[in-house]
Amino acid sequence: MKAKNCLIFGGSGQIGRNLIRKLTKNNFRVTIVTRNIHQKSYIIKTQANVGYIDIVEANIFDEHKIRELFKQTNICVNLVGILFENKRGNTFKNIHTVFPTLLSKLSKEYNHRHFIHLSALGINEAVDSKYAVSKLEGENNIFKNFPLATILRPSVVYSVDDNFTTNFMTLLNRLPIFPLYYNGKTKFSPIHCSDLTDTIYHVISNNIYSKIIECVGPEIFTFKEILLKLLNLIGKKRILLPMPLPIAELTARMFELFPKPLLTRDQLKLLKYDNVASKKYKTNLDIGVPSVRYFDEEVEKYCYMWREGGQFSTEKYNSKKNSDR
Repeated sequence: MKAKNCLIFGGSGQIGRNLIRKLTKNNFRVTIVTRNIHQKSYIIKTQANVGYIDIVEANIFDEHKIRELFKQTNICVNLVGILFENKRGNTFKNIHTVFPTLLSKLSKEYNHRHFIHLSALGINEAVDSKYAVSKLEGENNIFKNFPLATILRPSVVYSVDDNFTTNFMTLLNRLPIFPLYYNGKTKFSPIHCSDLTDTIYHVISNNIYSKIIECVGPEIFTFKEILLKLLNLIGKKRILLPMPLPIAELTARMFELFPKPLLTRDQLKLLKYDNVASKKYKTNLDIGVPSVRYFDEEVEKYCYMWREGGQFSTEKYNSKKNSDR
């Protein structure tokens, strides 16, 4: 049945893999578009039983090939996004503005039941960030082309497969001193990947058209509090040192020389702005999908990989071990 066929872009990432499992368990057939089937298909194929997944290799800007996929589906989910630009054409404008604009046009042309686009929280305020501006332009174009679209704006998304908690635990494990940008006061409301995919599934299965939904977890932490929690979970003591903005910008400029920079100047600008619900739009709680997974409890399930002795560690972490500095 066409209404049970879902087209997903960005299906090999942490959110995409969780969403594939959620949809296929509920008898959806999914088509995943990937740029390199040899690198990604082995990951995607393991997410569901045979017969529920079609994997298609295509350039995401190949309109002719993508158009054929829209003819066979009735729901489109776009999870594609980048955190930094590179010289191979992966610019913020191409990925966050041009591509979703194309998908929204095709969703309208083929009368799709849903077009769900993953954006980001806090982009209205971050007017000095190229990342945020490109996201906002993409959202505006989507609504012009397909007014029934639903845009999800999550805070930081975490899980065992993320690039957030895992990267920070790796760095905190190796570095004796860790920089605090903006004194570590930026607020976040981290949402677990499974809570986010529950929200996406709820939107699809209940035909919710709420335009913009802010997706947040049940807790709010400052950046410093998150670092202290991660240190506590891996049983480490580190110096968290506030870094003056000029020095932070200089280090970010140096990091940008690497293929996968730890920090860019644009990301540094984003860190100025809180990443919590704005109260201007509905949240996942408002549409009936409260976040039920708590940061400490979820990260504890996989943090042993960064502890001395790994899963065989006998060290008990203590909340008093890492007091505020």
